[in-house]
Amino acid sequence: MGSSIFPFMLAIMCVVIVLSGIGASKGVQFGPIITDGAFFIFPFSYILGDAITEIYGPVAARRAIIMGFIVNAVSAGIYWIIIVLPGLGDDYSNAKQSALELALGPVWQVVLAGMGGFAGGQSVNSLIMWIGKKRHQEKGLYARLASSTGLGELIDTILFCTIAAPVIGLTTLGQWANYTVVGFVYKVALQYLLMPVTARVIRVIKAHEPTYQQALAARADERPHA
Repeated sequence: MGSSIFPFMLAIMCVVIVLSGIGASKGVQFGPIITDGAFFIFPFSYILGDAITEIYGPVAARRAIIMGFIVNAVSAGIYWIIIVLPGLGDDYSNAKQSALELALGPVWQVVLAGMGGFAGGQSVNSLIMWIGKKRHQEKGLYARLASSTGLGELIDTILFCTIAAPVIGLTTLGQWANYTVVGFVYKVALQYLLMPVTARVIRVIKAHEPTYQQALAARADERPHA
């Protein structure tokens, strides 16, 4: 794409996705609130997805989603290989093996849930962002961020929580509902809270991204002159 910034944004998104796959395998409870260990990091994947779509367009966003899919799958495969590799056989190694099996064993199921949720949610998120961008160009950034966040996170949260809930030990309908509603409300609230920061970062990147400035200049040349 001729960009020096996009690869860094993509790399950060992939790191967030991999860490979220590990963290989400742990159920977490704060009083009556049920969530998972990735609650504080995963929303940043959507913030990055919004920025990538806004700055680089739907093709770049689709590449980011596919790459997130790939790193998720590869990480699950690597965890499986680590688990099946023969250990040293002493008590310490056996204890570590048991810990790895307990901690990383179910991660592939959480990764599967994450892949489904991320692909569905991010695709809708990116589509709404791009439709708004095509219609309003540089105007209406906050409206695009707000509308895409709500629907994208809703689809992601329902898909992810439905698949992942049994893996992290949530077996009742009430626990699933708690996990899903809390997850959705928290993710959307965090992204809305950080929206001014997201918008500011997007504007800074736009100003320093040569490919974006070239696209703006090309659009300006295409407009009819009075």
